[in-house]
Amino acid sequence: MTFLRAAPAVLGMAILGTVFIPSAKSDDHDKTTTITFSAPVEIPPVYITGMRVLPAGTYVFKLVESSSNRHIVQIFNADQSKIYATILAIPNYRLTPTNKTVITFNEGIRGNPEPIRAWFYPGANWGEEFVYPKAKAVELAQVVKAPVLAVVADVTVEVARPEAPEVIAQLQQLPVMAVRPTGEVVEVAQVIQTAPLTADPVAPVAAPVAAQLTENRLPDTSSSLPLIGLCGLLALGSALTLRSISRRVR
Repeated sequence: MTFLRAAPAVLGMAILGTVFIPSAKSDDHDKTTTITFSAPVEIPPVYITGMRVLPAGTYVFKLVESSSNRHIVQIFNADQSKIYATILAIPNYRLTPTNKTVITFNEGIRGNPEPIRAWFYPGANWGEEFVYPKAKAVELAQVVKAPVLAVVADVTVEVARPEAPEVIAQLQQLPVMAVRPTGEVVEVAQVIQTAPLTADPVAPVAAPVAAQLTENRLPDTSSSLPLIGLCGLLALGSALTLRSISRRVR
């Protein structure tokens, strides 16, 4: 199923209830956005050693690498002098973009920081759905009663330098699936919409127009006799008029 069909997942997410502030100097190319959290939030790997949870504060989110089916997001401190995490994400498309930054969460275990689920940039039709290690994804899926994206391979969760090229290279190669609350592993496309919908070239795209034309057409039981009679009367009147004019000319 697609993200839209996974309506129950909405119940497992909370749109950022804490304060968030989109940066006035956002860059559309790499989606640089400044976000302020008023409470701690949990993030997926790969993060700097000991930084599984971001304390309340201001951070910069930036898209640093992308390909056809996956994106890489980095999280910095407020002045971008230090990087806290380099995270694998899958593009999640939505039909209607908003004019503000939106962060969604997997509803975590009570008393623990909320695990971040997705980041949507203002005006963009797609957002970044974050990917968790499989064990963590299963745990979250069971709590929120909805599928969660997962890396189905071993991944280093803590490193000294999350910005290292080898870290990005590893994330780009990791296989990504989704896990249901039952632990079943399914394709990502069954959980979220990873690409814009395109028209089927074989589909009868003109069908709605044809239906409209059918509705506007006269009923098949309508007769053309009144129209024929009217034409006859008009022809007779024209003949009489011409005859009268001819007599006057003589």
